[in-house]
Amino acid sequence: MEALGRVFNVIPIAAGRGISLQGGTAITFVTTGSDTFTLTVAQTFAGSYSAVAPLTTLVGATNVYKSSATNGSAAWVLDNTLITTNTVVSGGAITTCFAIHAPTLPPLYKYVKLSAAGAGLVTAILHDLTVQRTPPNLAILSA
Repeated sequence: MEALGRVFNVIPIAAGRGISLQGGTAITFVTTGSDTFTLTVAQTFAGSYSAVAPLTTLVGATNVYKSSATNGSAAWVLDNTLITTNTVVSGGAITTCFAIHAPTLPPLYKYVKLSAAGAGLVTAILHDLTVQRTPPNLAILSA
């Protein structure tokens, strides 16, 4: 079986999109551009997205890695100074990467949204899928 559907599902352009975490145990966001990215959650897809605890204490709950290249020519470097509460400020970093694990979200919160303040790009990778499917049978993650 292919990795898409067995290990992960992906949304290539995910900035500002509500994404369901119900089919996986974690979501990894890859961002590009010097921007501020804000993470919010909701109980339903069309619900009110906000920064509820523990997102307000995201510092220490996840690691942020940065790279000075978008083409794989520079190493990833751990830089948790980029996190403040529920935001990741990429500043001079060209690419950042961080994961949110579903068990760290408040009970009943199954939808996440990572918004960019400017023109930053976001790719979302839902991984450690709880149900494996062929790619055409994967659940739709966003609307």
